[in-house]
Amino acid sequence: MGLQIKSSDIQEGPFGVDNFQDMDMDSRGNFSAERNEHRELLRKKNTNMAMEVLAKLMESRKAVVLLRLVRLNMPEKFHGLLQRLWFSEANKLPSSSMKPVSQFFERLSANIFKVCDFEYQLNKGQLVRMLSDIRQPHKRLSYCNSESVQSACWAPFDIYLEHIMDGKQLLITSGVSMLTETIMLLQVFNRASWQETFLALWLSALRLVQREHEPLEGPIPHLESRLCILLTIVPLAIANIMDDEAKFCSSSLQGAAKSGFMEIDGHGYQVDGKGQTSRKNGLISSLQVLGQFSGLLCPPASVIGAANAAAVKAASFISNSKSAKCGSVCGTHSDSYINAGGNLRHLIIEACIARKLIDTSVYYWPGYVSASVISFNDLPPVQKSPWVVFMEGTPFSNSLVNLLLVTPAPSLAEIEKLYDIALNGSVEERSAAAKILCGASLSHGWNIQEHVLRYVVKLLSPPKPSIHTGQRSYLVDYMPMLSAILSGASSIDTVHVLSLHGLIPEVAASLMPLCEVFGSLMPTSNNISSTNDEPSIYMVFSSAFLFLLRLWKFYRPPIDQCLTGGGAIGGELTLEYLLLLRNGRIASHNYSAQDEFNSDQGQHEYASDKPEYVDFYPKLRAWYCQNKSCVASPLSGISTGNPVHEVANKILNMIYWKMTKSGSSFGNSSTATSNSLCGSPPSTAEDPYQRPMLPAWDVLEATPFVLEAILTACAHGRLSSRDLTTGLRDLIDFLPATLGTIVSYFAAELTRGIWKPVPMNGTDWPSPAAILSAIDSEIKEILAAAGVDIPCGSSGQSPPMLPLPMAALVSLTITFKLNKSHEYIHAVVGPALENCSSGCPWPSIPIIGSLWAQKVRRWHHFIVVSCARSVLKRNKVAVAQLLRSCFSSFLGSLNDSTSLLSNQSSVSRLLGTIIAAPGVSPSLAPGFLYLRSCRTIVDIQYVNGVIIGLVTEYARELATRWTRMDSSRLKSSQASLSHAAAKAREVAVLGASLLCLSGGMNLIQELYLETIPTWLLSSKTEKLGEVSAVSRILEGYAMAYLLVMSGSASWGIGSTPPAWVMARRARVVGVHMDFLVRVLEGNISLGCHPATWKAYVSCVVGLVVSFAPAWIQVVKLETLRKLAGGLRGWHESELALSLLERGGVAAMGSVAELLNVIS
Repeated sequence: MGLQIKSSDIQEGPFGVDNFQDMDMDSRGNFSAERNEHRELLRKKNTNMAMEVLAKLMESRKAVVLLRLVRLNMPEKFHGLLQRLWFSEANKLPSSSMKPVSQFFERLSANIFKVCDFEYQLNKGQLVRMLSDIRQPHKRLSYCNSESVQSACWAPFDIYLEHIMDGKQLLITSGVSMLTETIMLLQVFNRASWQETFLALWLSALRLVQREHEPLEGPIPHLESRLCILLTIVPLAIANIMDDEAKFCSSSLQGAAKSGFMEIDGHGYQVDGKGQTSRKNGLISSLQVLGQFSGLLCPPASVIGAANAAAVKAASFISNSKSAKCGSVCGTHSDSYINAGGNLRHLIIEACIARKLIDTSVYYWPGYVSASVISFNDLPPVQKSPWVVFMEGTPFSNSLVNLLLVTPAPSLAEIEKLYDIALNGSVEERSAAAKILCGASLSHGWNIQEHVLRYVVKLLSPPKPSIHTGQRSYLVDYMPMLSAILSGASSIDTVHVLSLHGLIPEVAASLMPLCEVFGSLMPTSNNISSTNDEPSIYMVFSSAFLFLLRLWKFYRPPIDQCLTGGGAIGGELTLEYLLLLRNGRIASHNYSAQDEFNSDQGQHEYASDKPEYVDFYPKLRAWYCQNKSCVASPLSGISTGNPVHEVANKILNMIYWKMTKSGSSFGNSSTATSNSLCGSPPSTAEDPYQRPMLPAWDVLEATPFVLEAILTACAHGRLSSRDLTTGLRDLIDFLPATLGTIVSYFAAELTRGIWKPVPMNGTDWPSPAAILSAIDSEIKEILAAAGVDIPCGSSGQSPPMLPLPMAALVSLTITFKLNKSHEYIHAVVGPALENCSSGCPWPSIPIIGSLWAQKVRRWHHFIVVSCARSVLKRNKVAVAQLLRSCFSSFLGSLNDSTSLLSNQSSVSRLLGTIIAAPGVSPSLAPGFLYLRSCRTIVDIQYVNGVIIGLVTEYARELATRWTRMDSSRLKSSQASLSHAAAKAREVAVLGASLLCLSGGMNLIQELYLETIPTWLLSSKTEKLGEVSAVSRILEGYAMAYLLVMSGSASWGIGSTPPAWVMARRARVVGVHMDFLVRVLEGNISLGCHPATWKAYVSCVVGLVVSFAPAWIQVVKLETLRKLAGGLRGWHESELALSLLERGGVAAMGSVAELLNVIS
């Protein structure tokens, strides 16, 4: 086939075709192998070179800044990088050929992990660096057994806890959530371990309890509320902090936690044991160290039994554990039982175990159980718990009910059964169950107290039975139970405990339906009495109505309503605001399973998931509007024939019958005509010996007109003072709820100044002359002991005079009986009487105090202290002196040449160790007196200026004394200057704490927007004379710390506060930063010294960068750029860079620009 060659013709052999093919294939294979080997070599070299280059790049400043930007502004991407590094580290091969790569990888990882160190970039120079960077090596705690060794940096714990014990003001938000924020804040600002933080918290709570060993007897919260804080509020706050850590550890960023580094709200925490220990370990360590403070652990007399029971429980656990190990041999009468020796630490441990913060292994701690033992035969026989009897189904008997009332329930199961009986039992069982629920289980059941309170609130809004029919409200069927629950829940300590748990808005919403229903019912002739033991419609209504009035300042006069920013809440607390809070919580509960309110106390249940508004209750709304109108302006007349006119005349006729029966008259023959509102005679159709049967709302609507008529009659001599008092008392006996209207009407009339004073001479009105001078003297002594020296005695007027409404009100109140059944009345009268008296001319306060001290001798000390507090309401000089005394007691006197730098700041001197010693006139510490008075100061803005002046004065003096130290070695020592700076921080911390508790967010906002800018712009050279540069710098630093600390306490430092807090924080901080920029640009002239200004600006920026980086992201980018430019002009380039790095993604370009400039 031509050129075709058959395969058979091809030669084979060494030179045949096959040989040539093999040769070609071998050469190609060798070449390919050599090429692959070369490529692999290049790949390895490239990898090594890449790793080396990358490691070197990571050592450059620009790369570190870039990584910091990613970490701060894109945390999810940065943590993704960290997770890849951890994965590579975990899967690293031990091959020797990989050793160079491993070395480069380790260098790369080390440089990346350096970015996690929050303080890495803070490299500011000289004095400003020392002031802004307060992080110092932590030393192991070496507390001695003394109450005076606590560092002043934890003083806000003591101040806050004592502040919320003021019974005159109820918390509207949970004390648990507020304390949680305070714990997190102080842990960050103090750069402390969790052991230090928790130990400081426990010691502050223990000091709070110990101050109540000898309380002032009176209508104020006592030991129950203080024990609630120690054994319920504090453990729940710690549980919140533990939950935050648990949530983070279970999140998608677990790799970060495994690395030993966590970041929460912009702050890093070491959890690997090398830095800060985990929160649980810190709690356990703090509880172990707590045993050294035996003086603070001594239990008050009322809880010795509970403390011993907790100790016996631990001993029994150990004994049973040993019995289980050695079998039946140990279960004989020869067993040894541990003697109790219980203290407050045992109760704290049980509270922590109940909330699963720790386990029962703590029972085996050395020394936790007393070493002393007694034989089994010496022990009294163990009685069966009444709760065991109850759970076995035993019906209620008087003896069982009495035992259950004084014995706390051991678990939630007993409370749930009580709740079921209160709703579904017989009439007697319902009432008994409600009483038991408000007994010891509420006051001393600390381990389940939050749940008991929830069931109490739910019982105030019982559900509608499915079998209920008819038009009458189903709430009437619950009347005995509601009467019992209202009586138990309205005690002063119980209401305060409710407020500590933040349940006041829920209580208000639950009381409104009760007021609406029972106030609208027409009482029958046998169900109108409000004084006997049987529950009546009037009694249930009055209990619910007066309870509701206690939850907000219903009696505030017009002058106080016009003041903005006054008091700790920054304005008038209204019923609408309480409902707004409650409705907001309901919405949050419905839409989020893990909302902020839920986190306080676990799974909350609400009586109703529907919003509540005042408009839903027409009768309540009508009274509410009438009360506001009565407070704001005088009454307008009503025409004859008006239904209100008819009701008012019926009430007047009832009062008139009482007067004529006792032989008194108006002073003329036409008594009936004078008594009626419009001259019409009393109706003869109704039996005058029978009280009118009217719905309670109708009586309340007519009461202001009745009060106007009898007060006018008394002023014109037609009605004697005795008859006026008798008539008012009869009106309250008829319907106790009228007390609210009486207080509101008289308070408003006092502010109008239209009533002439009347003589308190013992004839027409009661006389205080017997002890008035003694009361004056004691008031002066209390104020002088607190550092206040002002003339505050009575005017020497004889006889003493009071405005007619004030005389009538105080004469009425001293007729009330002082027993447990009338506590709900005294809880309304006390604050209202104090408020009214402080609005009268000064001698009124000691006069009223004297009258009450004559009436209730055992309240003498409480009354005198209340009078002393009232002095501070409107007296600016007294407020300034008391604040100065607070600073000198805490820090040392400026007049003492050595105390400022040598003495340790003392919380005990500030707040006192005990409120009152038995048999001794009360002597209050200045801080305690201020905390009990600050919410009533009228011109609260004045406090801003006083505190700023004291902070700067102390800071300057600290620096001056440092520069005057004799030893040149100490004078030049950085440690010595650091000590002076630390004392300046203590000054600022005290000032910030007092500011926040005095005026809340409104006062802090004014601090940012007005007070500090004004202080910086005003000149003080003439006043101060020559001041050293160090003094100027410490002055600016103290002001900066005060500003940042107070803002952090008010608005938080996290990135996710409530929306309204975030908006306010962004606006206020933004405006202040804009002010700093305008000064830096020269648009505003400074009045302070340039050194003070530079220290202030640098330290504000440094502190915000360190402690509150979330604030920076809401500041305008242009403001940040200009502020960074000003800092760079002061050679604070690193601080400027740190500021821009935290400005968010939008500021990353500005960071690059600044980095190029400074590089």
